[in-house]
Amino acid sequence: MAELPLAALDRIIRKSSGLRVSENASKELRSVLESEGEKISRQAGEFAKHAKRKTIIGEDIKLAVKK
Repeated sequence: MAELPLAALDRIIRKSSGLRVSENASKELRSVLESEGEKISRQAGEFAKHAKRKTIIGEDIKLAVKK
């Protein structure tokens, strides 16, 4: 799928760790974040549908992350 840019992920890792980052590390983080993002989005969609909304709101995302 690869929707997230590697440069942004590289910056996140460098800022949080203070270390250099291999391209493989950025790709692995991208894979994990996209997978988790899809799970959270599906759950948030279920919350929105349950509330009879067609729009996912921030609160849906927060609830999905907690669950």
